[in-house]
Amino acid sequence: MSEFLLPDVGEGLIEAEIVTWKVKVGDVVAINDIVVEIETAKSLVELPSPFAGEVTALMVAEGDTVSVGTPIIAIGAPAPAPAGAPEMEIDLSNPAASGRVEGESLVGRNKAERGPQRRARKGSVTPSSEAAANTQMQVQGAFAPGGAQSQDVVPADEPAVPAVPAVEPEPVSEFVPARALSTGEVRVLAKPPVRKLAKDLGIDLARLTATGPGGTVTRADVEGAASAPSVVEPDERQRGGGTSPGVGQRETREPIKGVRKMMASAMVGSAFSAPHVTEWVTLDVTRTMELVDRLKARREFRDVKVSPLLVLARAVMLAMRRTPEINSFWDESAQEVVLKHYVNLGIAAATPRGLVVPNVKDAQDLTLLELAGELNQLTATAREGRTQPAEMSGGTFTITNVGVFGVDAGTPIINPGESAILCFGAIKKQPWVVTTDGVDEIVARHVTTLALSFDHRHIDGEKGSRFLSDVAGILEDPASALLF
Repeated sequence: MSEFLLPDVGEGLIEAEIVTWKVKVGDVVAINDIVVEIETAKSLVELPSPFAGEVTALMVAEGDTVSVGTPIIAIGAPAPAPAGAPEMEIDLSNPAASGRVEGESLVGRNKAERGPQRRARKGSVTPSSEAAANTQMQVQGAFAPGGAQSQDVVPADEPAVPAVPAVEPEPVSEFVPARALSTGEVRVLAKPPVRKLAKDLGIDLARLTATGPGGTVTRADVEGAASAPSVVEPDERQRGGGTSPGVGQRETREPIKGVRKMMASAMVGSAFSAPHVTEWVTLDVTRTMELVDRLKARREFRDVKVSPLLVLARAVMLAMRRTPEINSFWDESAQEVVLKHYVNLGIAAATPRGLVVPNVKDAQDLTLLELAGELNQLTATAREGRTQPAEMSGGTFTITNVGVFGVDAGTPIINPGESAILCFGAIKKQPWVVTTDGVDEIVARHVTTLALSFDHRHIDGEKGSRFLSDVAGILEDPASALLF
């Protein structure tokens, strides 16, 4: 048997949360089969198996946070059943009657009748109380982590003996614990999408009444619990139980971990190590909006999303040619300013698990169409929570688009390892003074606000202002990009 130790999937990460097991005890896996999804301080990651064989134990429960190097799953070669073992009596034709659902391990009863026919009858497993199931699970897990095996009865040259009344054993969860579990930690039957929904809504699956086949918690069960008032027990508030606020409840606690914990640490470090300066500019982007409409009508852009963010991203890279200090880094330990001759363009994305900043590698070399495709893929992956650590490392400049929330602008904090970040506000129709042939008139125009935060240790006001002015100039008149 081989134990798979939790690896460091990032850059010096020390722990991760077990989010979803993709296998159960008794499953046979090949090398590189995905066995578990974990959340690190940076992202969700799927781990492949380094071993081939039968899963004999899941050693950590979903929702637990464990240190790198901790055994999380045991895998061994499928063990053949011993010769002469009686047939396991499980009624596979009636999963509901046996308390079995798809993907769940069962332990049937061993009962052989010794007689002239020497045939094994089939029986069924009857579910019982939660506490009894928990006790049985621990005993079965200690002695038979891979589950019982079935085999035909072998005839024996001995007289028949009376059948012994069978004792109905309890169903066994596929999770084999490395420690004793409390009643609230007993494995609940639910599909991975339902588990994720419950986690996002802060619903404790163990407290729901299951209405699905074989005692499975369904999506409707979770949604019903989320809409109904509930009261959180005191011990849950202390643990950060995460259930919905109940009647009379004055506060709820949530554990700080994973991506949110890393984000908080990074923002504090940046805010108190780099002296931030923020400058603002409000501008007319009507011509940019017209360009976006023309691009959408072109055949080559039919399969990608085109938005003002695409034009802004291109404007940023062009403006950096005149102010390369924006795309640099203050190396405190070496007492050097590192100028980057490439642009790994980060796009800040808010996800249910916290803020992530994946970046488009070597964005300066991409055409407008290629950049549109990369931005589409980057944002879609972030929304799904599938951004990998490598996609967030090595960023040189970041854009945060708060305009999608209807916000005008803000004072963004520089992403660690960079020297500047640009905040893109909402584009709204507003009255604007337009001069035509020397005559001023007020007309409705598309207006937005940009806010640039930069590291004032090596980017002075002149450089920051020039960069922001160049970006604004391109958005006001996209044709001016030909001048860069």
